[in-house]
Amino acid sequence: MLALLSIDYADYRRGAAWLMLLLGPATVALGLPLHQQMPRILALWRPLLACLPAAVALAAAYAVGIAWWLGAPPEILSALAPKPVTAPIALGINAQIGGPVSLMMGGLLITGVAAVGFVSLGARLLSIRDERLIGLALGLNGHAIGTVRAFEIGPVAGAFASLGMSLTGLLSALFLPLAWRLMGG
Repeated sequence: MLALLSIDYADYRRGAAWLMLLLGPATVALGLPLHQQMPRILALWRPLLACLPAAVALAAAYAVGIAWWLGAPPEILSALAPKPVTAPIALGINAQIGGPVSLMMGGLLITGVAAVGFVSLGARLLSIRDERLIGLALGLNGHAIGTVRAFEIGPVAGAFASLGMSLTGLLSALFLPLAWRLMGG
């Protein structure tokens, strides 16, 4: 879009800097719904602990794996690796593993929008009506965009999406750069 409109990326980034500043406080504001739903979350701590590490690993691995299989160069692979997390965290991960920031941001946007559609479709096809599961899936896969959609469903879905987005960000920030270096990235 920037190329079609003849907008220099550096100019775009300077103009959108205020938006990036707002993303951090918006992410922190998700703590209130988490606090309100804490009894429901604590009741499921064992299944959450069991599924989150694998879900986070898969969220990063499938995009990188598909791109690698299609022959993408290393800089594209490194830009796709942080796609499971929200923008402020992805920028920190990207600073450690490299890759074009513009491609990474595009990947985040596409991932968020696609996750909303796929999670909604998957829940409908599988007859999943539990707001906790739908919210968690939206937060894990759709980060901020998925979390917004979860809050449209209800406060329980929103809280579980916040939890999924937060824990995905935490686990990815801690382990993705290490895994990237161990895999020779």
